[in-house]
Amino acid sequence: MASNPPSPAEHHDLEGDYRPADPSAEGAHLDPINARVEPADLTYLVQLADALNTTLDLQTLLNRTAELVRAVIQYRIFAILLVNDRTHELRVRFQIGHGSDVERMHIPTGRGVVGQVALTRRPVLLNDVSTSDFYYPVNPDVRSELAVPLIAKNRLIGVMDIESEELGYFRPEHLHLLTLTASRIAQAIENARLYARVSRQAQTLQVLNEIATELTSILELKPLLERVGQLLRRLIDYQMFTIMLLDPSGETLVTRYAWRFGYAHAPVRRIPVTSGLVGAAVREWRLVNVPDVRKDSRYLPMNPETRSELIVPLFHKGRIIGVLDLEHTRTGFFNEEHERMLTTLGAQVAIAIENARLYQAVRTQERQLERDIAMAREVQLRLLPSSAPELPNADMAVHFLPARTIGGDLYDFVDYGPGQTAIVLGDVSGKAAPAALFAALVSGIMRSAAQHRPDPAAMLALLNDALQERKLESQYVTMLFALWNDADRTLRVANSGAVQPVFCRSGQANTVAAEGFPLGLFPNVSYDEVTVAAESGDAVVFVSDGILDAENAQGEMYGQERLSGLLCSHREQTAQEISEAIVADVSGFQGGHDRFDDETIIVLKVR
Repeated sequence: MASNPPSPAEHHDLEGDYRPADPSAEGAHLDPINARVEPADLTYLVQLADALNTTLDLQTLLNRTAELVRAVIQYRIFAILLVNDRTHELRVRFQIGHGSDVERMHIPTGRGVVGQVALTRRPVLLNDVSTSDFYYPVNPDVRSELAVPLIAKNRLIGVMDIESEELGYFRPEHLHLLTLTASRIAQAIENARLYARVSRQAQTLQVLNEIATELTSILELKPLLERVGQLLRRLIDYQMFTIMLLDPSGETLVTRYAWRFGYAHAPVRRIPVTSGLVGAAVREWRLVNVPDVRKDSRYLPMNPETRSELIVPLFHKGRIIGVLDLEHTRTGFFNEEHERMLTTLGAQVAIAIENARLYQAVRTQERQLERDIAMAREVQLRLLPSSAPELPNADMAVHFLPARTIGGDLYDFVDYGPGQTAIVLGDVSGKAAPAALFAALVSGIMRSAAQHRPDPAAMLALLNDALQERKLESQYVTMLFALWNDADRTLRVANSGAVQPVFCRSGQANTVAAEGFPLGLFPNVSYDEVTVAAESGDAVVFVSDGILDAENAQGEMYGQERLSGLLCSHREQTAQEISEAIVADVSGFQGGHDRFDDETIIVLKVR
């Protein structure tokens, strides 16, 4: 049982030592609302203000409030109930002397003493609860009760309630003091709640930012959806979670990830958008929060344990791509803060999902492109001669290295009749697949025209006219067309803008000065021919501009002078050895620097 109640008419120190006064003495506060403030009241209010102003932690604040109240009222049963802003019900936020089950109670406005105080916003003092019409017997041992509203800025935030197992335990001066302090306590609680709310919002924003940053780095859809479920638990303690995405038709939601009571599972579930709560979120383009699914006819009973459900549509570029579906076994679990968090997070999740889908589509296209390019490379290599022809008076070798998987250089050796071989080296503008396709076109035209065995200059003119008929934007070809007569050891050369051949005799190098416009640029172009009478030991090299333009780390080009010197220094070797020496020298010059153009070398060594 509680001891006799103290009176505020006597001094009380910081330890709460209150010596009771005679309640009938002069100055006792019988009117709790209009009584004047006594010096003892001021002392108490100062101590209250000091205690309340030194913390913004709600739990610490409630503990201090309980201690301060105990200094003036030696209670055994005490509680502070706060109003839920969404349901407007009272819930016990702090209590002493009650059973633990009281913390789970939801008290509607108007029910019981505290509900009546919340409804009327006026304090209530009952010295015999059995005489009250609105008393609700939570504890059958309670005989008297004192409750005051906690109002901050004209808004009810809760009720402070004290109960006693003695009849007539509370006095008017108790009511007076609690009424004086209630507004200060209410404002301190509101400040602490505001601080806690701002702190939670700051933490939430930080977590949302961390989640968004992490999600953008995951480009595989399945790991992404799993990670969304894991990260979301940092914000909301859900019990069931599902990510459903719309199928291509936009008419059915398909489960892509599901989590239930600590375990991931993936049931094959397809829900038309015309049914269920998830369908409603899609149809109505809005968030759906159902406090009790048993009372909503739209609910499809998938999980019998579910009581509350929150569905957030995922928007991306003006369309819905799916939903986040959270469920809990407790009614009314999801609140407005959850709604705000999920709405913010949903936008990031939608972007991450679309990025992952786009990445998957690109990867699929890349794999298909890689297969196509591999096939194109095989076709290109089959179109190009695998080796140079063997002739009695000439030793020839060829080397071809595309800058990419497939290249725009083309070369060929065409039989022009007994003892005559056409040596062809071309370079198509551009690189990779478009250049390779154009090179195949040029090669096909040239092979077809070679059946009539035109002279080198005539062949280039014929090819130029054919490409003019098939004119492609910004596409042209540079080409060397040389005709080797093995019987009389002569070389007739026509050139349409390609690198001029380098000719080495007796250690002296010269270029074969044949020139002309690239094929396909201008109509009605004629070409010149240069004839070279070769001698035993002479060496001629035909190269594409990828050789001369090869760069080292300093940006210097390989150049024709270096090529000429190397050719003459290796002129005694075979054509294959000369070709290999050029390749090795160019590679050494580049020093690992990336090649930016195809490299083709044809060497003719006169026996």
